[in-house]
Amino acid sequence: MATSEKNILNRMYLVAGGMFLFALFVAFKLCNIQLAEGDKYKELAEARTERMFTIPANRGNLYAGDGSLLATSVPKYDVRFDALAPKQADFEENIQGLAKGLSEQLGKPVAHYTEVLRKARVNKNRYLLLARNLGYSKYLAIKKLPLFNKGPYKGGIITEQRTVREHPLDKIAERTIGYDRLTEHGRYSEAGLEGAFGPYLRGKEGHRLKQRIAKGQWKPIGDDNIVEPQDGYDVISTIDVNIQDIAHHALLESLEKFEADHGCVVVMDTKSGEVKAISNLGRTEDGGYYEDRNYAVYESAEPGSTFKLMAMVAALEDRVIDTTDIIDTENGRVRFYNRTVYDSHWGGYGKISAARAFELSSNTAFAKMINEGYKDDPKRFLKRLYNMGLNDKLGLEIKGEGSPRFPYPGDANWYGTTLPWMAFGYGVSLTPLQTLTFYNAIANDGEMVKPRFIKEIKKWDVSIQKFEKEVINPAICSQTTIDKVQDMMKHVVERGTGNNIYSKNFSMAGKTGTCQTEYWKEEGKYIASFAGYFPAENPEYSCIVVIHKPNKKIGYYGGTVAGPVFRKIAQKIYSDTPVIDEVKLAEANPETVEQDFETYFEKAQNAEKTIPNVRGMSGMDAISLLENLGLQVEFKGNGKVKSQSLQAGQKISKNQKIILQLS
Repeated sequence: MATSEKNILNRMYLVAGGMFLFALFVAFKLCNIQLAEGDKYKELAEARTERMFTIPANRGNLYAGDGSLLATSVPKYDVRFDALAPKQADFEENIQGLAKGLSEQLGKPVAHYTEVLRKARVNKNRYLLLARNLGYSKYLAIKKLPLFNKGPYKGGIITEQRTVREHPLDKIAERTIGYDRLTEHGRYSEAGLEGAFGPYLRGKEGHRLKQRIAKGQWKPIGDDNIVEPQDGYDVISTIDVNIQDIAHHALLESLEKFEADHGCVVVMDTKSGEVKAISNLGRTEDGGYYEDRNYAVYESAEPGSTFKLMAMVAALEDRVIDTTDIIDTENGRVRFYNRTVYDSHWGGYGKISAARAFELSSNTAFAKMINEGYKDDPKRFLKRLYNMGLNDKLGLEIKGEGSPRFPYPGDANWYGTTLPWMAFGYGVSLTPLQTLTFYNAIANDGEMVKPRFIKEIKKWDVSIQKFEKEVINPAICSQTTIDKVQDMMKHVVERGTGNNIYSKNFSMAGKTGTCQTEYWKEEGKYIASFAGYFPAENPEYSCIVVIHKPNKKIGYYGGTVAGPVFRKIAQKIYSDTPVIDEVKLAEANPETVEQDFETYFEKAQNAEKTIPNVRGMSGMDAISLLENLGLQVEFKGNGKVKSQSLQAGQKISKNQKIILQLS
């Protein structure tokens, strides 16, 4: 008996000792939490009830030179429904009105929304998606619908807002406008002007402390933000919306006609270097075209015969040739080592001057001219090209500029045939914008200016930074050489390989280019190009057109494929600034002139004006024509005219309105 009592006491002592030790451990832990780890657990508790939220800054707008919007930020809304939030009586009372309102705003039948809402109620769906990407006005209209007008807790409406970047010009210049996106890794993915000037456009994020309340909602603590957001600056580009539209549609028309793989156009102001238009279009699998990659900036390729201008300038400057020197093109076939240079004209051109060889784009003449002039010192030819700035990047703000490539004597890829092949644009590599910059220098009497995409950065009406003209090389060559090649480029259009684009109404100067591409894979793929400027006498704009892999069966020469694009751009820009010819008038009787004018004016006033058929015309041309006839024009969309609200041929009445639907 005594033994049993002793065992019981031992057990009690053991239990009491364990409880004492446990109490000591709890007390120690409490002290440790309070003193050593108190801050840590306090932060964890606050994190569950309080959180610092980021307030996105309003991104700045990107404008064209005339103030037209190229890119802007707009709010978009998703609308969802918490089917368990409304009371049953409220749900039944308002479901028909809600379904009818949703049908009117979103387009689907009333029965569809009635079924969807009831099904969500039965399935206890608390996050039913009803609509995505709504604009602000439609979002407000949906908030006012029956049931939803009771708010999120009684009506069940859930709205989610986000800001998206929109391009008012739609796909026109989309790649040049570019993007500036924050990736999941916290880095910015940048392209085009949006990416190049992202630090200005982004602004600075703000921060605000919020407290967690019921149903996962967060309420701001206090009335002020911890850090106020700062709006991004506005960026004013050099793009001219009118010229951009002209260039885009002229390029698109040629790509479609010749079933080409891709192409680009750049139009630049001669004196300032401001890029007025840049279009890059690539072919889709279904045969359409869209703004794909910035070919004008990044795609470095063999320029073909447009490089003959660089070769001619180098040869004239180094006095290895003069424009009057005679070159024998033989039979249009000249052999260098184990390879043969061919002229596109079968049988060659006979004996012609160097200037005429440029006009006719003779490969054999240029190969012989450059080879004979530099074969004893080929480094001299490369040095001249380097001195003209052709081996350097332009240093554009837009990322991804392609690198020029020139072989150099002594390199592993320098062969006996390299020098003569360089003469007509093979073995070298330039981007379209690099080529245009050189052509623009010729138009600008030798001054090479850097292509410029941005005019100014502004905060509201306050200028933050202005971008002025930047001179790369004040004189790429002598004025004597400039004068000679300007004449030759003008003659290319008047009587050379570009004579199919000649117009007596306005003057142009330039050079055609046709070269094979991917010839190391297979034959029959070409790059067609045309580079030049207009007017020829006092150049205002330079322009380059490059089209890759046109359908050979339809056409592939630069003068046929790219030249008409150049002409159309020049012509339409000219039509906005008509050429005024000064003519000497014969003496006339003032009385007769006055009578004739009055008769003409009376007839013009009495003549009936009728609605023209503008279907198929570009939107800008059609609008200009109709407004000049006194019509009030409204239009929808971009591109060419698909339909018009007034029938062609009917009489025009005063203040009449016409609506155009564009493609």
